[in-house]
This record gives sequence, C-alpha cells and structure tokens, in this order.
Amino acid sequence: MRVSVDLFIPCFVDQIAPEIGFSMIKILEKLGCSVSYNPNQTCCGQPAFNAGFFDEACKVAEKFVSDFRQALESEQHYIVAPSASCVGMVRNQYERLLGNALSKEHLFAIEHKVFELCEFIVDVLEVDKIPGAYYKAKAVYHDSCSALRECMIYDAPRKLLAGVEGLELHEPAHPNECCGFGGTFSAKFPAIAAGMAMQKVEDALAQGAELIISSDFSCLLHLDGYIKKHQKAVDTAHIADILASGW
Repeated sequence: MRVSVDLFIPCFVDQIAPEIGFSMIKILEKLGCSVSYNPNQTCCGQPAFNAGFFDEACKVAEKFVSDFRQALESEQHYIVAPSASCVGMVRNQYERLLGNALSKEHLFAIEHKVFELCEFIVDVLEVDKIPGAYYKAKAVYHDSCSALRECMIYDAPRKLLAGVEGLELHEPAHPNECCGFGGTFSAKFPAIAAGMAMQKVEDALAQGAELIISSDFSCLLHLDGYIKKHQKAVDTAHIADILASGW
C-alpha cells in the first residue's frame, strides 16, 4: 500500500522560504509517497502557546486537527513537517490544550501521525540515503532544541546527510547548545540571543565549515541574521534543500 503524506508547512517556511516545501515534495515523491497539501492550513499554535495565550492557541490547535483529520482515516497516512518545533508542539502540548475537547483515542492518533521530515524518512520509510543527492560543501549540522529535547531526534538527519555525495559533515564542538532563537526568547532577550548565535556561528567557523545545516528553519533564520550583520563567511541551508540537491 502506497504511503500518503499530508504536508504541514510552518509559518516561517510558508512566508519566507517556501522552496523548502517544494524540496520536501521532490524527496517524498522520489521515495514513492503520495503527497498532498491542504492550502487551508495555518499554524500549529506554538507562537500563541509560548506567549501564554492558551485560549487562542487552543483555537489554532483545533483548526490543525480539523485540517488534518483525513490522515487519521488510514494506517498509511501521515502528517510530515520540515520542523521539529511544530511536531514537538503537536506531540507534547495538544493533550494539554485539547484534552477536554477530544477523546484520548483521537489525541493519541493525531500525536502519532505527525513526524519531522528526517525521522519520517529514516524511521517510517526506513530509508537512510536519498539516491542521487549531491552537495559539495564542508558543513556542520545544528540540532534544534525541539528536535533534541521534544522529539528525541539525533541520528536521522546525520544518517541522511552522510549519504549526500560531496558533503563533508563535521560535528560542532557543542551540539547540544541552543542557537538563541527560542521563539519569543529572541524577541524578549535579543542581546542574549545574539550572543548565543555568535557562539554557534563561531563554532561552525572553527570547524572550517562553509555551511550550517538544520531541520528547523527558525534556527537558521536566527543564525543567518547574525551571519549577515557581521559578514561571516558561512551560509545556512535547510536539510530538505540539501537532500533535494543534485538530481
């Protein structure tokens, strides 16, 4: 039975880097998935939730469940996002927001249908190399806090990047440290957030990296702001764009 995937495209990606979504489609279709996109989707509710607006976050979460209800109807139907931050929100906070509105079975179903792109490819499709992927660069991989701590994702992106021809991947000295974005944290504490971004960028440069790769575009957006302001000789790229390159 062919695997069906509904794309969930986060706010940052939709507004600033929609090409990441097209890279996802390219990759998933190459791996034999049937891919669809519901244009009525909006947000997972995390911005409102993190800011303490729980009633508003609940309304957005209810819409998310409604928009992706079709994925619950088939065992081989999944929701895949290019962001562990959004996936972590659905898995870990929807029970708090929607526990009184949805049955336990419905909550369990939606929480276990949502996957970050890399973990979906490796853990669900059981693929650890994208055929034909090629990208010539020396790079480091940045683990977002949500990927590491909310979704427990570590190995999957590294397995996939190890299979990209031409890519020389190095570990940063402090892979467990935050980049400083943290959603509203970077807005409330910009000086601290900028200092944390500086540490991440200087760490990458110390490894001789030309590129910082991550599966969370919000982290990359934050790091890229520091890079451009201080004219650092390193670029950023979402892992979907790297895996979709060369073929």
